[in-house]
Amino acid sequence: MTKKKDWDYIARLEKAIADKYGNEAIQNPASSWDKEKEKEYLKQLKQAVNSESASEYLEKEGFLISEKLINKDGIVNCTVCSKQIISLRDKMFFNKYETCSRCYIAFVEHREARWQTGWRPENGS
Repeated sequence: MTKKKDWDYIARLEKAIADKYGNEAIQNPASSWDKEKEKEYLKQLKQAVNSESASEYLEKEGFLISEKLINKDGIVNCTVCSKQIISLRDKMFFNKYETCSRCYIAFVEHREARWQTGWRPENGS
């Protein structure tokens, strides 16, 4: 069973969006794209790929991905307690401080400057 589209509802919704955000919000993005914009976009893309910062990116399945986001070893451990980094919360702290969330709270929180200078606890304590 297919649902019948309510064209009146769609028109009211589109008008409300246009009133709130302007007519550009309801336009098809491709309507203002032309061959000149495509050439300029490709030129900028090549410049970005050839720049120094592009060396920090790898191509994976047709996308440029920051090397920092790619885990080459597959398994990552906290640099303080050696706990395996699995949870999203731990990954968040590991990306910035190379610790799990528990060690971040115990050793880094409110001491970020000290941590950034290289201080680390001895034997995870």
